Amino acid sequence: MGANLSNKRTKSRRRRQNSEINITPFVDVMLVLLIVFMVVAPMMTVGVDVNLPEKNSPSIEATKEPLTITIKKTGGVYLQNTLVNKKQLLARMKVIYKNNPNMIIFIRGDNNVLYGNVMDTMADLSYIGFKKISLITKQKN
Repeated sequence: MGANLSNKRTKSRRRRQNSEINITPFVDVMLVLLIVFMVVAPMMTVGVDVNLPEKNSPSIEATKEPLTITIKKTGGVYLQNTLVNKKQLLARMKVIYKNNPNMIIFIRGDNNVLYGNVMDTMADLSYIGFKKISLITKQKN
């Protein structure tokens, strides 16, 4: 009978399952995802790459997604991320104005672009009827 008791004890020890949850793989995956998002997030900014002028000005708080027009130093004009010529830009902006006359428009002009190019674009937008036009700059450090 004593041998039977020791056999039952060893069998119950062998069959006992580990009820602890191993969270090490979960933590590893979360850290990898965190690093990936930290690296990718700055690349997800919408827009065409331009060298914006640096100015001290307050930040603009927009509740809706603004429409961005970018003017590169080469003279190329982009509506959001699409390269357009002046005629296409005006035609598209007229349609946008008819659908949403209160649209906020951000103009991003390269630091080396001619001032007249930016002003011509602003004048064209104003002529169409847009009233909320803002120039985008980088914050000075």
